[in-house]
Amino acid sequence: MRTRLFSILIVIASVVLASGQSGLPADIHPESLSRLPPVQRDNLSDEDKRIWDAIAGGRGMPRTGPAAVSMHSPKAAEPIHELNQYLRKTVAGPRFFELSALIAAREFDQQYEWSGHEPAALRAGLEQSVIDVVKFDREVSGLSEKDATVIRLGRALFRDHKVNSQLWAKMVELFGRQGAVEITTIMADYAMAGFLLTAVDQQLPPDRKAMLPPRK
Repeated sequence: MRTRLFSILIVIASVVLASGQSGLPADIHPESLSRLPPVQRDNLSDEDKRIWDAIAGGRGMPRTGPAAVSMHSPKAAEPIHELNQYLRKTVAGPRFFELSALIAAREFDQQYEWSGHEPAALRAGLEQSVIDVVKFDREVSGLSEKDATVIRLGRALFRDHKVNSQLWAKMVELFGRQGAVEITTIMADYAMAGFLLTAVDQQLPPDRKAMLPPRK
């Protein structure tokens, strides 16, 4: 009886696994979960191996995500990585780094970016109530002046493609010139990541929960 039950469970597991795999678009690579296969370090030149190692940082190169995609052009991957690493030390602080990244992810409806940065934002001290304003495209009334101003800036940039004088002056007043420029650059950096991830149709790894709902 147990043997038969075990056999049935194996069949069910196989069907579920096959169903999950067949759910991927036909052009998605099974390892990278994108339209591009993983870059193999052994196939790179010595200079490109140096870039690979600098980005991997001893942790190993991710199979999915922006770094895995950009490594198909190592000379582009290096400055992209360096910019992102610098921006993570922004004078605006980690909380506003994560808020800025989330704003860009929402505007691109970029599930991979969002699902990685919402947990990171909570760890950085960004309140769920603020995250939800971005996630569900809610009004900024009731937020702190800083949070509301950053969200307004992001929406102006991504939706209106212009920023009025009063909004920019408020950004400089609240964050200083360097902070205002760096917050804007963080949004631009994650917009670039959104372009890359969307172009290659990056799918979520099986262990990552989709956290970004469809825009209403």
